[in-house]
Amino acid sequence: MKLRMFFRKPYNVILVLLFAALILLTFLPLLSIVLDTVTVHSSEVMRIRGSHAGDFTDYHWTKVLLDGTTSMSIFYKPLWNTVLISLSTCAIAIFFGGGMAWLITRTDIKYKPFLSALFVVPYIMPSWTLALAWLNFFRNSLVGGVPGLFTVLTGIPTPNWFAYGFFPISIVQGLHYAPFAYILIGGILKHMDASLEEAAQLLHASRWQIMKRITLPMVKPALLSTFLLAFSSSMSAFAVPAFLGAPVRYHVLTTQLYRTLQGLNPGYGYVMALILILIGVAIMMVNQKVLSGRKSYTTITGKSANVSLIPLRGLRLPISLLLALLLVCVTVVPLITFAVESFIVEPGNYSLSNFSTVFWIGDGATDIANGEPGILKNHSIYNGLLNSFLLSVVCAFLTGTIGLLAGYAIVRKKGSWLSAAVNHLTFFPYLIPSMAFGAIYLSMFSTRHGPIPALYGTFAILALIGTVKYLPFASRAGVNSMLQLGNEIEEAGIIMGISWWKRMIRIIIPIQKTSILSGYLLPYISCMRELSLFILLISPSTAVLTTMLFQYNEKGWNQYANAINLLIVLVVLLSNWVINKLTGASIDKGIG
Repeated sequence: MKLRMFFRKPYNVILVLLFAALILLTFLPLLSIVLDTVTVHSSEVMRIRGSHAGDFTDYHWTKVLLDGTTSMSIFYKPLWNTVLISLSTCAIAIFFGGGMAWLITRTDIKYKPFLSALFVVPYIMPSWTLALAWLNFFRNSLVGGVPGLFTVLTGIPTPNWFAYGFFPISIVQGLHYAPFAYILIGGILKHMDASLEEAAQLLHASRWQIMKRITLPMVKPALLSTFLLAFSSSMSAFAVPAFLGAPVRYHVLTTQLYRTLQGLNPGYGYVMALILILIGVAIMMVNQKVLSGRKSYTTITGKSANVSLIPLRGLRLPISLLLALLLVCVTVVPLITFAVESFIVEPGNYSLSNFSTVFWIGDGATDIANGEPGILKNHSIYNGLLNSFLLSVVCAFLTGTIGLLAGYAIVRKKGSWLSAAVNHLTFFPYLIPSMAFGAIYLSMFSTRHGPIPALYGTFAILALIGTVKYLPFASRAGVNSMLQLGNEIEEAGIIMGISWWKRMIRIIIPIQKTSILSGYLLPYISCMRELSLFILLISPSTAVLTTMLFQYNEKGWNQYANAINLLIVLVVLLSNWVINKLTGASIDKGIG
């Protein structure tokens, strides 16, 4: 009787189904990858003497962690590179994003709406956009074969350290994640009670003393959140290190993971994937510890929050123009370089006679890219675009719907262990780096395991992993929207005898439409520009634009890669603009 009453409530049914599904799609795959780290794979039989495929072995763990020179080259050096890049990325993101937030909220700088809107564009665009732009500008003839635009225009050859490796990867990722700092720190600075700063001014404290003793301590939570978010995102980044590190064999954990899983040592890759997951979980635990143990950092009070803006005086116009120029260089100029590079026949030669439309509308010539047609006449490109669009729509619909239902059930059953368990499970995929998540699903679905079919190479596995991976976005949006909605509204519908389905469609969803739509928009945009999540799982028939871009770049067909990149960026920006105009939702309004 109690069981029947339990399942008569829709939110209980939703929680039970989600609990079972998420255990199946997150924890069981995690168990699968753990087993793969201690299992002999068919490609390793000749290397592990006296073994057979499927045998138990500690070979992978020994080679990755304890085998001297081998361990140093395949794991410890990439790990060190990853940590260094992540720390430098955080420093650049916080300095640039936090400085921009301070200028916008605390000074009388000009062009605030323009600068603010332009600053979040690097996050909306795919992360590798700036990486390819950097290569177009600063590649050198020593490694790239042909010089970039900078060398052509100035005659100054760029050194390897500047063109490839640690320095450009840190700069590019720092600029890409700077909007995190801008949104998080700017939000606190904008709403911070100004009375403390005003009191300090009355006591004749200097601007530096006010910044050091009052402003920075108040924004400490945002600084910590930005650091952890940028650090974890940088740890799991694949595209930027692949584009800027591969030419000089500068490897990080994600690129090393890709090499091993695509090569003859998949066991090494599964060990690295598991270590990446453990690092992600550790970072999140640190985040929870910091936030739960911190003191009060109240920034909104009942007192006046009017802020007296710092006058920049004679520096106002120069700083405004300099920032505008910098942001245009980061957001607009890369698109111009993609367009230019996509028309160049002979790389490095920028004379008008060397421009051609063959890479856009050509029928294919045997002396160019093995006869590959231009992208506007290339059926494989249209197939990739269709796959990208369908995959993004399917993932957005499934993720947004599941996130809405999860948010509804979690809030309605708040306080129960089942609600707490589902709440944590929906967030768990966020802790797993995208490349490691792809490795998990490759391990689980490459062959049939009892009732679990072999989905590798199908559209279904891409839709499945995209739905699970982006569920944290949608579930957070669902929970936040439902927390704002009082129970009285739904209870009135129950009293009037309105069914649960009609209550959702006609009452709950219309009231929280804008918040709920962000749960659909974020997965759509994220999926449209995703590379590392799908790179291990695609087949020729299921290739999407991002994986095609990577493959074209690996083959050295840079004109096609630049053209495809321009196409992806335009599709992402256009999608965000159209959805914003139709619904009022926008990814740049949902980053925080």
